[in-house]
Amino acid sequence: MGKFDFDVIWTAVPYLFQTGMTFTLTLTALAAVMGLALGTLLAMMRLSRFRILSVPAGIYVNVMRSIPLLLVIFWFYFLVPYIAAWIVGSPTPLRVGAFNSAVITFTLFEAAYFCEIMRAGIQSIARGQVSASMALGLNHWQGMRYVVLPQAFRNMVPALLTRVIILFQDTSLVYVLSLTDFLGAAAKIGQRDGRLVELYLFVAVVYFVICFTASRLVKRLEKRTRVLR
Repeated sequence: MGKFDFDVIWTAVPYLFQTGMTFTLTLTALAAVMGLALGTLLAMMRLSRFRILSVPAGIYVNVMRSIPLLLVIFWFYFLVPYIAAWIVGSPTPLRVGAFNSAVITFTLFEAAYFCEIMRAGIQSIARGQVSASMALGLNHWQGMRYVVLPQAFRNMVPALLTRVIILFQDTSLVYVLSLTDFLGAAAKIGQRDGRLVELYLFVAVVYFVICFTASRLVKRLEKRTRVLR
């Protein structure tokens, strides 16, 4: 341990958390909120009786869940500007930006997983709930909005939060776009000072503490929701 210099960590902490962790949490929050909204829409489409809605949604979900996230990041960042330019007839690629690319990519990718979680949650609600809502004068979509979805969200909160924890971990992949997330900030300082091992160890500890603590809280929440049922 004598060859390690952990003093570099203390000098780097302000930059790591103010710049790196702020970016990581921002990306996680944006992708989680927008991914959940899109995932809920996809789940409704997959459960639709109309094949024109259910088939495309099913293909999208299966394709996204079969491709590594890193490839999706690469494809969106490098190919979409050219595809968008071709669609609008622009002679030059449209600039999307690394941050916008990261947000959109994570949103589209996570929506596929949120979709399956929401679909399972909706299907866990008894059909009698839908019949009861219709007996009260609500149409199908009103029944889904006011009766089924609130119960589905409550049942699926532990699974949704677990997926958010995974999303938090996956944000470290934005290093391929040269964005400064928590891991990227540590890498920059480690390369500058020649102390990559110390910085990477610190990052591993921080990720472990955050994710382990969040996982324990999710497990406690899961026990509470199980009792409430």
